[in-house]
Amino acid sequence: MANMLINQMGLPKSIANIFAARSILTAKDALSLTEFELMELLDVGLSEVTSAVAHISEIVCPPYQSALSLMEQRVQNEFLSGHLPTRLKGLDKALCGGIPFGVLTELVGPAGIGKTQFCLKLSLLASLPTSYGGLDGRVIYMDVESKFSSRRMLEIGAKSFPEIFHTEGMAQDMAGRILVLRSASLAEFTASLQQIKVSLLQHQVKLLVIDSMAALVSGDYEQGTSRQHSLGWHISFIKSLAEFSRIPIVVTNQVRSQSRDESCQFPFQVQNRGEFVEDHTRYDSHLVAALGIHWAHAVTIRLVLEAKSGQKFIKVAKSPISPPMAFPFNITASGISLLNDDGIEMTGPQINAIHCQGHNDIINFDEGRLQ
Repeated sequence: MANMLINQMGLPKSIANIFAARSILTAKDALSLTEFELMELLDVGLSEVTSAVAHISEIVCPPYQSALSLMEQRVQNEFLSGHLPTRLKGLDKALCGGIPFGVLTELVGPAGIGKTQFCLKLSLLASLPTSYGGLDGRVIYMDVESKFSSRRMLEIGAKSFPEIFHTEGMAQDMAGRILVLRSASLAEFTASLQQIKVSLLQHQVKLLVIDSMAALVSGDYEQGTSRQHSLGWHISFIKSLAEFSRIPIVVTNQVRSQSRDESCQFPFQVQNRGEFVEDHTRYDSHLVAALGIHWAHAVTIRLVLEAKSGQKFIKVAKSPISPPMAFPFNITASGISLLNDDGIEMTGPQINAIHCQGHNDIINFDEGRLQ
């Protein structure tokens, strides 16, 4: 709007001609000067300048909107953009329909908790025909850790959608729509990302999965700032891919152990070091999402998968439209299954805590290796 031409704003012809004669052609040109500067430059009176500036400002400035109109607009945008239902009733309700289009959704949790299982089920749902509630599209699955299992995917499909998978040729058709890319290094991953933008349109891709981002980066995590900066371009590019393509993009992230010096994730939570009391009973929950705060800000939805007191939970830890909720789940032959759809509303720091009781094979970036 700042570059809108003054001669298209309906000003009186006499004043519009004066603006043009003095090379003040756009709204930005006019509004960058004070009224007294315009009086001197245009050689006109204060009342004429004030009237012209008010008219230009009214046209180029966005109108006020009520909270009600903004809410109605967001509902309309969500309806148009859509969601990919997870078929987990409670979770879909909490997310107002499922995994949203056009933003980044992150799955974070310790190794073996079920992140890849979740991604396999989502891939099947995206390739499912629309008549069965799917998106009837292709999926690009970036398998960084070589964890993708076609056998497990077909097992999940056969158990979840027996009426479809028992139809001749349907299983092969759906499996053929899921395109798997493997990147052995950050350089290969970068090259693949640059090619994906065209593929998203050419191949009618309806879901992009990256499993997992954290595995692309190795080395000592104490150099966390350098690590985050090395992924800065990737974070921006993936976020722009989501906005450009208007499809759901799901990225898995690992966890790392939290050091004593990192007892708080955010600057406003830092306590006085002299007040620190060591409590070994709390260390099982001293796990944090890898990749750091820059990545955390880039994702719109964060789902935390954890194990606590012998039970697995999936938590809606970050969402602009959902309350913080936790749902107990099991992993069955058909994938992740919620034990109940009501969920537990959570408050305080527990929503961001990551427990892994019974899971010792977590990523520890402090040592740069798998445990």
